[in-house]
Amino acid sequence: MKIDKEDIISYYNKLDRSLFMEENKMYAHVDSPFPIGYGQTISQSSLVLYMTINLDIDSEHKVLEIGTGSGYQSAFLAKFSKELYTVEIIEPLYLKAKKRLSAMGFDNIEYKLGNGSFGWIEKSPFDRIIVTAAAGNIPEMLIEQLAPLGKMIIPVGEIWQRLVFVTKDIDGRISYQNDISVRFVKLV
Repeated sequence: MKIDKEDIISYYNKLDRSLFMEENKMYAHVDSPFPIGYGQTISQSSLVLYMTINLDIDSEHKVLEIGTGSGYQSAFLAKFSKELYTVEIIEPLYLKAKKRLSAMGFDNIEYKLGNGSFGWIEKSPFDRIIVTAAAGNIPEMLIEQLAPLGKMIIPVGEIWQRLVFVTKDIDGRISYQNDISVRFVKLV
């Protein structure tokens, strides 16, 4: 079932972002990225909302998230999809996010510690893929793991990036659409 944009906005307004921050909690309401350690950040809250809405999630979708980070984006994806598979390369962030999201009652998430550039081939294909770190180019392995009629959102570029929407048609043909300018930490 298609998720109503208003349901995502309502969840965004209710979800306490400070739960995903260990430092700077008093600024959780500020629409800005903040450090979460290990050279990583929690994304600007409005950008998390924007990417979630534009991923066009369905309640039956199987979603792959590259870059679990604090788990803030993961909470949105798990709330509105059937299954979330999330990959984080930094072990302390992986462990904290897993503990945090489990404590929040999410039971439709599988976690993997590893290099997200490779996706999660054993669990593919995915209806939706979201990458929350900047790639120099779109990893071919992620495109391969996108299901027919699938959609991926990924920031591509060096210092500044463009959000790129990747879609795969029923015959496996890929199309790309550049969107807004953003700034993410680099995909490790």
